[in-house]
Amino acid sequence: MRNKRGLFAVPYVIWMALIVVVPVIIMLVYSLTVEVETSSGTVLEASFENYTGMTLYAGVFGRSFWLALIATAICLLVGYPVAYLMSREGPGFQRVAMALIMLPMWMNFLLRTYSWMSILENNGLLNQLLQKIGVIYLYNKITGSDIEYFQLIRTPGAVVLGMVYNYLPFMILPIYTVLCKLDPRLIEAAQDLGANSANVFRRVILPLSVSGIVSGVTMVFVPSVSTFAISRLLGGGTQMMLGDLIENQFLGGAYNPHLGAAISMVMMVIVVVCMVVMNHFGDGEEEAMVL
Repeated sequence: MRNKRGLFAVPYVIWMALIVVVPVIIMLVYSLTVEVETSSGTVLEASFENYTGMTLYAGVFGRSFWLALIATAICLLVGYPVAYLMSREGPGFQRVAMALIMLPMWMNFLLRTYSWMSILENNGLLNQLLQKIGVIYLYNKITGSDIEYFQLIRTPGAVVLGMVYNYLPFMILPIYTVLCKLDPRLIEAAQDLGANSANVFRRVILPLSVSGIVSGVTMVFVPSVSTFAISRLLGGGTQMMLGDLIENQFLGGAYNPHLGAAISMVMMVIVVVCMVVMNHFGDGEEEAMVL
């Protein structure tokens, strides 16, 4: 019987090998080779040149991880209170709140990002609002400047805002799911032992929700560090991140798929290490609570 059940997994294993393992192997081969012109044509030679040459893009690596960390931290600071308040309300409120959180996700990712472009543009909705209510006039009067608008788009802040807006639901949902599953008797027991609300949250609720926090942080950080649409549209090409750099190596004017493959492999390894560390941290917290 067990062997028959194993047969059902064969198509899945083959499919995963085709769409995951094979592309990774191809990328690894590309990253370890360079094109060399010879008298007989272009040939591939094994080389670590693609990896050693990545030091030129250290700034892009640093910017990508820094902005991704900021976006992840903001999502956590905003998402945890929202998830906690949702879990404390009744089923009707939870359904409405969940629909409001998921509603923007039903719209295309690019359309959501383009909408922020119209809001943050120099003559966009937000700058027009600030002009009408006199904020820009007051700023000019205080600073002695003569600006007509605030530079909101094509800045690191705009990129982080786009990340937070697009990925915040991925932080709220896992934390909310974990909080909903908490046994209310644990909270009642802590209150019966004399713990106030702050201590109940710090000693009971927060440690038990670490698994949701770890899942949320992973689900936000990974797409944030590898994004390219948000940084291109809201950063205006001035805030290049790893996704933009990789795309430029494969599709842009700096066409060099071997270097792009090497950057992809390094980014993949870094992301996997971060996920392993975060998951280990979450497992450690859960084991501590059990003990």
